[in-house]
Amino acid sequence: MKTRAFFSGIVLAAALAFSAQVQAEGVIDDTPSAEAMAFDLFIARPLGLVGTIAGTVVYIVALPINLLTFNLVEPARTLILEPVKFTFVRELGAD
Repeated sequence: MKTRAFFSGIVLAAALAFSAQVQAEGVIDDTPSAEAMAFDLFIARPLGLVGTIAGTVVYIVALPINLLTFNLVEPARTLILEPVKFTFVRELGAD
């Protein structure tokens, strides 16, 4: 009888713990603030565009060396694709 009460107490405690976690998930607000969106629009995105252009120029300058080493994908991903995603694909105000 004591083991039955012990296990039912454990089940009850686990149910209470998980219900608190489920309630806490609904409270979190992930929408960016207006300040974060304005900063992203007027400062981060133009800097991302400059980074994209600079990365493209560096990639073109280094292209002969990359052709000799058969290494075209990783430099393109790092110098061009990541800045393009940061500038054009990412949600406004997102981290």
